[in-house]
Amino acid sequence: MDQGINPAAVKTWLLGLQHTIVTGLENLDGKTFLTDAWTKPAGEQLGGGGITRILEEGHFFERGGVGFSHVTGTTLPPSATAARPELAGRGFEAMGVSLVLHPRNPMAPTVHMNVRFFMARALPGTGAEDIWWFGGGMDLTPYYGFDEDAIHFHRTCKEALAPFGPELHPRFKTWCDEYFYLKHRKEARGIGGIFFDDFHSGGFTHCFAMTRSVGDHFLSAYLPIAERRKDMPWGEAERNWQSIRRGRYVEFNLVFDRGTHFGLQSGGRTESILMSLPPLVNWRYDYHPEPGSAEARLAETYLVPRDWA
Repeated sequence: MDQGINPAAVKTWLLGLQHTIVTGLENLDGKTFLTDAWTKPAGEQLGGGGITRILEEGHFFERGGVGFSHVTGTTLPPSATAARPELAGRGFEAMGVSLVLHPRNPMAPTVHMNVRFFMARALPGTGAEDIWWFGGGMDLTPYYGFDEDAIHFHRTCKEALAPFGPELHPRFKTWCDEYFYLKHRKEARGIGGIFFDDFHSGGFTHCFAMTRSVGDHFLSAYLPIAERRKDMPWGEAERNWQSIRRGRYVEFNLVFDRGTHFGLQSGGRTESILMSLPPLVNWRYDYHPEPGSAEARLAETYLVPRDWA
């Protein structure tokens, strides 16, 4: 039986999740994440604060950020109401953990994960109710493709959702494939994973448990892949290819990502929002990898949606 909405329990779990993930990543990298606690100054459109955990120039991660935020606002920004115009004008409360990890070694993939809880407050005098939902997911962006990595990542995502119904994984996998897609290039950002938003089916307790499972499976999805790839050799050519593919990552985050748009449109903390961007990026005019190369194989084999699980 559903015990009702409990934002305090969500916040407690999110803070614990951030700590657990950072600890696991520090054990992998060998260097310590810095802690940057922040609050929004009084009088701004967005209130609240968060904790950004950041690592730059680590042994393995060129940049890694794991951020927690808990913010409130008086009016939902356009990015939050585009798909649900009935929520326009409502105040809101949002909390979540979001991470992006950019390894230096091009043989190791970039990875993204976020889990979040959202409440749109009812307008006074309307008799309406508060509306809540969960969102999140994780996706993998390799620069060089390895079947065993793709299979492991997707199977772990599937395991995270399995206790909550067999229909969720194919639904959330397709959602991920369609969301992390650069429409202007007709190109996937990576090999996908799972993604969901506006999720409230089955009540708060069910949705919270499902979201917890996604977040709690992140380390088991990514760390084995990172361990396999972190000591592989690479050179200037591989590094150049990585920087070009990172450019695609930047394009997606700035042009299409709902979380980035929401943060910037709502007056969020810019440094914490843009920590997801890689430190070194390259754009080459009309660049195409050599036919038959490992770089070309990424697009031909791995950036095409398939059932890896």
